[in-house]
Amino acid sequence: MTAEQAQRVFEKMRKKLQPKCPIPLNKQTSEKKAPAFFTGIINMLIEANAKGMPCDYDPRVLTTVTRGGRPIRTLARRIDGAFPTAIDPVAVWEIKEYYYTTTFGSRVADGVYESLLDGMELDELRATEGIDVKHYLMVDAHYTWWDCGRSYLCRIVDMSHMGYVDEVLFGREVVTRLPILVDEWISAAGERQHPQTDT
Repeated sequence: MTAEQAQRVFEKMRKKLQPKCPIPLNKQTSEKKAPAFFTGIINMLIEANAKGMPCDYDPRVLTTVTRGGRPIRTLARRIDGAFPTAIDPVAVWEIKEYYYTTTFGSRVADGVYESLLDGMELDELRATEGIDVKHYLMVDAHYTWWDCGRSYLCRIVDMSHMGYVDEVLFGREVVTRLPILVDEWISAAGERQHPQTDT
């Protein structure tokens, strides 16, 4: 989406859902200062479909996975969101919204490589410890990705094929896909709390 399209979706959704979840501001100044539209859309959709379960919309700690109350892995960097918490999450995600960039700079490229690092760490956790934490990447800004950064879009597709990200959601795709994913996260969280045993 463009910033204008994202704003329309955001405002319509905020009016309909009356969210209590955090809606962060973007990092722009002056007339471009506004809610972070894409992040706000994502947060509202998760809250609306979480059936009252907690969600960490802005973890201020490193994601840690434990076993028997003891940490066995801590990711190298903070992620943008975790369900239900950043400690033993069933799902984590990163959001890359760059509506106001005028060129494809190193900050955007760095974001792609950071996602790759997280995916590699989570893949290693899955392979060696048998613990599956779903990893999602959500990106938006038509000009940034489709006009300037197509080679990095290809890199994101590569990450998906390599198993370093479970799913990539582009722009307004979050509106239809996130409710389905949140339902899966709720089921996964329930299974962790009440694991089935073979009889």
